[in-house]
Amino acid sequence: MRDHSDLQDMNARSLAQQASVRRATFDPGIVKALRPFSIWEISQFMFDIPPDTLRKKLAEDPALPQGETQDDGRQRWFSLKEINELRRRLRFRGKTLLPRRPDGRAIRVAVSNFKGGVGKTVVAQHLANAAALDGYRVLCIDFDPQATLTHSMGLVEVKEGNTVWGIMCRDLCHEADRIMNSYDLPEECPYPASDELPEDVQSIGAQRTQDFIQPTCWPTIDIIPSCANAAFVEFASAQYRALHKAWSFFGCVARYLDELPDDQYDVIIFDCPPAIGYQSLNAAFAADILYIPSGPGYWEYDSTTSYLGQLGDAMEDISDGFGKLAADAGITLPKRFMDIRILMTRFETNNPLHTAMMDAFRNVFGADVCQNPIEMTRAVEQSGRFQMSVYEQDYRQMTRETWKRARQSFDRSYEEFRATMLNAWDRAIETGEM
Repeated sequence: MRDHSDLQDMNARSLAQQASVRRATFDPGIVKALRPFSIWEISQFMFDIPPDTLRKKLAEDPALPQGETQDDGRQRWFSLKEINELRRRLRFRGKTLLPRRPDGRAIRVAVSNFKGGVGKTVVAQHLANAAALDGYRVLCIDFDPQATLTHSMGLVEVKEGNTVWGIMCRDLCHEADRIMNSYDLPEECPYPASDELPEDVQSIGAQRTQDFIQPTCWPTIDIIPSCANAAFVEFASAQYRALHKAWSFFGCVARYLDELPDDQYDVIIFDCPPAIGYQSLNAAFAADILYIPSGPGYWEYDSTTSYLGQLGDAMEDISDGFGKLAADAGITLPKRFMDIRILMTRFETNNPLHTAMMDAFRNVFGADVCQNPIEMTRAVEQSGRFQMSVYEQDYRQMTRETWKRARQSFDRSYEEFRATMLNAWDRAIETGEM
């Protein structure tokens, strides 16, 4: 017979071997870097101007970034940093190239569903990459212990204290002290103060706001990463709730994000785990917009239906049971999203079954279904397999038409996402919700 000690022993042996396995499978000298972008890409997909017009602007002002000419000697290639400088300094027909950014804090979008394989991480990654190429500053938060988004952004070594679990520990410490100090006589408080919490919680609770944020291979994308060791957050959070019954556990990430300067980021994107638990509820309560990816099959439809019901029930239970505690913690219940969108993924335009499922989704959910699905192409398939988005793939490594078709599919989805985001942002500012 085997019990928990066997699992712990297996874990200890695996951790001891982990470093050597990583060295054998990953070259420690290789660091993921973002590729440069050609004038053709910049002109057609980012600035929406003729390439010759951009070349003329560069020739007229040698002080502008000029890019580098690669081996073929014909095409100039620019880093994203150089592209962003061009955005700031160039105007075409009197119009700026900078994206529209309403006032206030960053807009927050949760990409969530508890069906595995529907493309949550692919969607989160591509929306983040597209927004960065559009000129926005992006923060990604990886809630998923599988850490696929974290790895795709070039991070490998992540400590669990720097993940969402760390943010929850920090929040528990801060909330414990706030609740203690709300009593005229602290000794009358029936809940523990931060110095009465477990030592590991206290040590993580001492971290600063910016300590959780890590740079990525994209100069305008940062990430709060995840790692496999953060998988125990659900179990640990249940323990912490038992320790401190007045802790509004579902508001940790929202409170953390409220501490960030309003102008530090423009868009914050959450990649959620395939489950409804403490992490996914934190993502839901922190999000302004809920994006729900779903594949084109019946089982994905069935799972999406279940997800909507279970998330709705969980949020209702919290609204009914935590009203006063939430109000004291500055959380408004019931939680309201500015928008909820369902995005079809892995869609094949010539597949009648996929078309039928799209019709079924639209028949049930109406305008909440995105008009532009993510189409399944070779480039999209490779993006999931190699953890490299279509935007990161070099079109010279495949036929240009294959790459262009995949890019245009994501661009159409992103343009719809941007419109949803900006409309929600404007409404929130008008109503004073942001």
